[in-house]
Amino acid sequence: MRCYYCGASLDFTDSCPECEADVRIWKKICRTSDSFYNDGLEKARVRDLTGAAESLKMSLRCNKANIRARNLLGLVYYEMGDTVNALSEWVISKSMVTDENLASDYLSRIQKSAAQLENINQTIRKFNQSLTYCRQENYDLAVIQLKKVLSMNPKMVKGHQLLALLYMREERYDLAIRSLRHAEHIDANNTSTLRYIQECREHLKSNGKLKPQKEETETVTYQSGNDVIIRPTKFTDNTAVRTVVNLLIGAAIGVAVVCFLIVPEIRQRLNASAAEQVVEANQTISAKEQTIQNLEDEISSMNEQVTEAESAISSADEKTEAYSQLLDAYVSYAEEDYTTAGELLADVDRDLLGTEEQAIYDSMMEVVESAVLQAAWEEGLSVYGTGDYEAAITLFLTVAETDPTYDEGQLAYYLAFAYNYLEDYENALKWFNVAAENASKSSTKRTAQSMAEDLESKGYTAAE
Repeated sequence: MRCYYCGASLDFTDSCPECEADVRIWKKICRTSDSFYNDGLEKARVRDLTGAAESLKMSLRCNKANIRARNLLGLVYYEMGDTVNALSEWVISKSMVTDENLASDYLSRIQKSAAQLENINQTIRKFNQSLTYCRQENYDLAVIQLKKVLSMNPKMVKGHQLLALLYMREERYDLAIRSLRHAEHIDANNTSTLRYIQECREHLKSNGKLKPQKEETETVTYQSGNDVIIRPTKFTDNTAVRTVVNLLIGAAIGVAVVCFLIVPEIRQRLNASAAEQVVEANQTISAKEQTIQNLEDEISSMNEQVTEAESAISSADEKTEAYSQLLDAYVSYAEEDYTTAGELLADVDRDLLGTEEQAIYDSMMEVVESAVLQAAWEEGLSVYGTGDYEAAITLFLTVAETDPTYDEGQLAYYLAFAYNYLEDYENALKWFNVAAENASKSSTKRTAQSMAEDLESKGYTAAE
């Protein structure tokens, strides 16, 4: 356990050994978080996934840095078929702890399997499409789409529940119960699943469709010597004579069937067989040609699907990387390490982010750019003061690329004098003109105008 204020390891005392802060409440919060984590772990072991998720959420509400609870919550979501929330929890966990974190292994396993990534994307799209069908009251299409979803991801509890609701709407309660049993096997104590099952049983019971219990076979018991004989009430004891008679009658019926039914049928089949073989040969040739054409079409279609799948996998990898980089940049931004945050934001592809994430990106970039420009400007002034005008020009130009009129024309003013000291009078004239036009201080404006007029009188022209 580490101190909330300075991050030092805590001992058994009530204060931090480094910063001497009172950590009694913090220790109690951490113990409460661990208690909820242990409760969630026990529930997950008995497949009470809904209860486990609630306990783990409470654990994270107490201590959001409880990495074990966050990783386990991701596993619970993944087991329930909710892969989006699972990936979100693991990405957050990885951004908080990068070294020796199981979340990194979970994410790498999923990213390495292209087929699994595509299966996840297809499942999400098809489930959302089934919800759209339900809102449009196209319930038959929704059922078909949900069956495809569950064939791809049999552990999706929400899919089983939605399919059961659609069956219940059609009063097909037996099929609804079957679907709910699958959901119950995945998440044993899901209250929605148990409520739906109870409702289905009540409807079946009211309609008289519950299967009655099989009646026990009635038997008769009696004593035969030292043995106890148990036999059914309806029992026929055939004698040997009756058995022989039955065999003879069966043989006679068999011979009659062969002579009058089977033999004529065989002859008729043989006569028609030759003509059928000729027709079948022609049909086989035609069918094979059509099959070849169909296979060629399927090969072309499969090649297109492979190309689309590779493109989708590449896009998913790029999006995951963009979100991960944005989270890393946000961590540095929150710590006010704007230089590192700017370097990380430069690697983020903004077009891969969602609307909310783009807004976060823009707000961070605005602050980071301002901080970077201010740092370059101050460092340039410091170098300028030491007389290293070439280094000062390099730093001033990095600011001028973004805002040539930075600091109300002061940037252009100092940049012009740096060029002037290095006897680069064309560039000096250019920046004296910029300073003269944009300087807010009258003294700066007059000095810039005077220097510009002096250089122009000597025949120099401003650089492009």
